Amino acid sequence: MTQMAAPIAITTEPETMDATDWPQILGLYDLLERIAPSPLVILNRAVAVAMVAGPAAGLDALSALDSDPRLATYHRLLATRAHLLEMSGDAAAAAASYREAARRTTSLPERRYLTGRAMRLAGK
Repeated sequence: MTQMAAPIAITTEPETMDATDWPQILGLYDLLERIAPSPLVILNRAVAVAMVAGPAAGLDALSALDSDPRLATYHRLLATRAHLLEMSGDAAAAAASYREAARRTTSLPERRYLTGRAMRLAGK
């Protein structure tokens, strides 16, 4: 099993998001961060943190990536931030982050999805 396979396997087993064992996933990302740290591990761990401890905690975890030049233009960092801002109830900031993520992606389907999320939050 690859290093990322265990957390991914756990998220694909449950039938609903509520049934997902987020504390176990967070524990696996904590371990993965110790043995094979990378910006993507930190990004994924931040999502698990948010699901366990709330969106503010997830946003705090994401802040570790703000100055990482490897992710400076990575649209998924912005999309993750947008989702956590949306979860926290900050629709305006979430919409802005979704728009910026859409601007940075080269994938047309992702751009449409992210733009749609931004428009929905803006009420358009």
